Order: sequence, then structure tokens, then C-alpha cells
Amino acid sequence: MKSALVTGVSSGIGAAIALELLGAGYHVTGLSRRQPEIPEAHSASFQWVQSDLGDLETLEEVALGLEAPQVFVHAAGFMQTGALGELEAGNLAGMFAVHVQAPAVLLNALAPSMEPGSRVVLIGSRTMTGVAGKSQYSATKSALSGLSRSWAIELAERSITCNVVAPGPTDTPMMIDPRRAGVPPQVPPLGALVDPKDVAALVGFLAGENGKSITGQVLTVCGGASLRG
Repeated sequence: MKSALVTGVSSGIGAAIALELLGAGYHVTGLSRRQPEIPEAHSASFQWVQSDLGDLETLEEVALGLEAPQVFVHAAGFMQTGALGELEAGNLAGMFAVHVQAPAVLLNALAPSMEPGSRVVLIGSRTMTGVAGKSQYSATKSALSGLSRSWAIELAERSITCNVVAPGPTDTPMMIDPRRAGVPPQVPPLGALVDPKDVAALVGFLAGENGKSITGQVLTVCGGASLRG
């Protein structure tokens, strides 16, 4: 059975990706702080490992106990907002740990044992290009582009791809998280928030047979939000 490792599976995009891959016949190992609700039909193919992606010392120990997957997806994340004059260093450090250092810790341990042809997908954000009031979040998410492209170069000789999927405003619990209250979401031009299932389907494509020729790229799923600049 094909294997996948997905972080942030307790809700939102991570949960949708886990279900997408389970439906495609993968055995999925999920990392998150809270236990996800997995349908009974998929429970035999799912393993949950409780993990705080921001606790890097503990995460290194978790990584050593994992088997290298054929598909690695880093979807864990959170947002804290603030304009200049209101920024807190601790917020930047926390988001950087979860968004950037966590996938680095995990792949540093797992990539050497991943099979040729494996896939790596990092979940970025449409705000990677910059949004007022989200500078710290934007900085941590934009770092994923450099990570992904660098890893794509390193892994290409083993036919392992590495890409970023960057969603726009998505219909997830993050949209009502009090930590982003200062910058409320705007409905994209297409008239609706992005469906997490659409993001998951793109991840599924990158993980599948026809995703083998795409690497080092940032693929944006934003409902037209990027058309506003």
C-alpha cells in the first residue's frame, strides 16, 4: 500500500488532504496536536501520532520513529496578524517554527530514506507575496518557496518532486481564529472562499502519476484573490 505522512490533520486543509489520500488508497500517518475525526471506512488505513509541530525538540524524536513515506505533505499552520507598531517577536518565532522549521526537521530525518519517485508538498499561502497586516505570516509562508525549490534541486536526481500549494482565503477554522481578527478574510472574486477539497485535490494530483513532471513550483488556488494584487 502507498504511504503518506500529513501534518496538521486535525482540521481544515490538512484534514481534507488526509481524506483525499485515504480515498486514493494511501495509508496515511497524520501528525497533529488534536486527534482528527476519521470516517470509519478509512480508520484501518489511518494512524495518528500526537505531535506539537512547534516543539522542535520533541518533533525530532517523533521523526526518528516514523517510516519514510512516499508522499509527505506539510499542512500544519496558524496565523497571527499585526501591523507595524503592533508586531510581537514571539508570534513570528511561533509561526516560523511550525511553517518552516517543522518540515525541515521532518524531511531532514525522512528524505534520505524516501523512495525514488516520492513526492513532497508544502502548503503555503496566497499571502506569500505580501499582504498588509500579515507581514510575519507572509514571511514564514514565503520561506516555503525557497525551501521547496532548494529541496527540489537536491532531490531531482532521485526523481522526487517538491512543490508548494498556495491557497487563498479557504473555508477552514482559521478564518474565524481570534488570532487573525485584525485582518478579516475577503471573499475572492469568484464569489466564495476556497473549498479545502479543491486544495486537497491539487495535492492529490501532485502526489499521483501525472504529477511526476512538476517540481520546484508554487501552485496557487485562490478563487481569483491574487487578481487583486
